[in-house]
Amino acid sequence: MINRARRTGSSFALAAALTRTGLTALRVTAPGGRERWERKNHAGRTVGLYAGPTCAVAAAVGTARVRTAAGLAVLAAGVCGAYDDVVGAQDPRRGFRAHLAALRGGEVTSGAVKLLGVSAAGLAAGAAMKERPLDKVLAGVVVAGAAHFVNLVDVRPGRAGAAVLALGAPGLVRKGPGARTAAVAMGTAAAVLPDDLAERTMLGDTGAHALGATLGIAVVAGNGRAGLLAHAVALVAAAVCGEKVSEAARSLV
Repeated sequence: MINRARRTGSSFALAAALTRTGLTALRVTAPGGRERWERKNHAGRTVGLYAGPTCAVAAAVGTARVRTAAGLAVLAAGVCGAYDDVVGAQDPRRGFRAHLAALRGGEVTSGAVKLLGVSAAGLAAGAAMKERPLDKVLAGVVVAGAAHFVNLVDVRPGRAGAAVLALGAPGLVRKGPGARTAAVAMGTAAAVLPDDLAERTMLGDTGAHALGATLGIAVVAGNGRAGLLAHAVALVAAAVCGEKVSEAARSLV
């Protein structure tokens, strides 16, 4: 019990330390110029995108200590989010339906790249972590669904980080890699939460997708088929509800 708690605690501490170090380094150096790292948030304030890449790298490193393939999936989810942060910043289209409709029309949007890329990363992680075909698919849905869910709630400062802390906490009581991966997600989120709340930085799709994928991997590592099915159903339902709410909100603008 004590050794397990120590391993979980060390995973949290390592993820937090990597995140704070990376955040500080990026803020100081701002590769390519500060204008590349600045965005306007919902309130019109200028914030930095430094938290996103640092979260993605820290979460990937921490998760890779548990399972290499899972760490690569987290990094891939972050990269897909980064592509949408950079390329899709001026695209007014939001939601699965809009991007899939564009794809059917022959246009590959940044949102479609993100959707397909994160889904592929989730399925790859599921294939590496589970043995039976159905479990592999369910695991992929959980990882990709969790990545989308955290991004979905990232609409105001601190909400995504708080969601990761709240959703990751129950995973700490599990044994083995599930608890350590949940600790990685929580440590990473906790490290950037103060700056996020103070509106000095934002996660963007990069950080939100990476943190969500890490949470999903924690669920996959700590659950059998019944647990995977329950989480998959809940995440798909959340995605559908989120799409409807988003569409309703856009119709009122």
